[in-house]
Amino acid sequence: MSTETKEKYEKYYVPEQSPWPIVGAIGLFLLAFGAGNFIQQSTDKVASNDGSWGWLFLALGLAIIVYMLWSWWKDAIRESKQGLYSAQMDRSFKQGMMWFITSEVMFFAAFFGGLFYARALVMPWLAGEGNNAMTHAILWPEFVAQWPMIVTPAGETTEGMGAWGLPAINTLILLTSSWTLTIAHHALKDGNRNALINYTAISAALGIIFLALQVLEYHHAYNEMGLTLGSGIYGSTFFMLTGFHGFHVTIGTIFLIVMTIRCAGGDFTAKNHFAYEAGAWYWHFVDVVWLFLFIFVYIM
Repeated sequence: MSTETKEKYEKYYVPEQSPWPIVGAIGLFLLAFGAGNFIQQSTDKVASNDGSWGWLFLALGLAIIVYMLWSWWKDAIRESKQGLYSAQMDRSFKQGMMWFITSEVMFFAAFFGGLFYARALVMPWLAGEGNNAMTHAILWPEFVAQWPMIVTPAGETTEGMGAWGLPAINTLILLTSSWTLTIAHHALKDGNRNALINYTAISAALGIIFLALQVLEYHHAYNEMGLTLGSGIYGSTFFMLTGFHGFHVTIGTIFLIVMTIRCAGGDFTAKNHFAYEAGAWYWHFVDVVWLFLFIFVYIM
């Protein structure tokens, strides 16, 4: 074995025992438990003074997750600056990030699959197409196969969200943010610190603008269109897909803000910047998911 090969594989940092995995597990449990109860109570229109306590567990779980991530990543940054990581460790980080993004692809694929199931299979079935005339007559005689389903099972009427207002603007914003982040990434590789900081900050700012416009879109949907999470299958799939995407944009924006601060502090070099690269991968993934959302949720 050559000296170069030996040095390449001889050091693999094994961290000390950490409390963060169990802390994260507790936070995720509280987050999921609280979110499930909060959504159920919101859908059933349970007033807060009648036992709507789901949001308490949701907030507590979220706070624990934020604390866990902050502390765990702080430890990882400290270990990296101490020179404890080898080339083998860097490859492990890259593989871990790739598997994480793969799991996120499967996460969104499940919701897109639910949308496809409702539109391509359930609607024709309820409409009595093919050999399902009896099903249509018994289950929902008034059902009309159209998307978006503006008439809910309860008989309430809502509106479908159009594509060429705020959604189109948000699409342009995210595409622009991917472009600016790519420029920043190349600036990092070229050693251009000023361009790196400026374009990373611009990308983070565009993420914040996207989230602000999505809040306006939700406000418009709830208060002027009658489109809510409880508005039948259309409302639930719309808010589930766009809401989870907005959550991922929030995480990505925080990631970009932290990267901007670290870049301003002199962190990262052309050869050692995987944390920045991981943030760029995640942001581009979020942008690709939005393109699918814009096509299949807003346009089609």
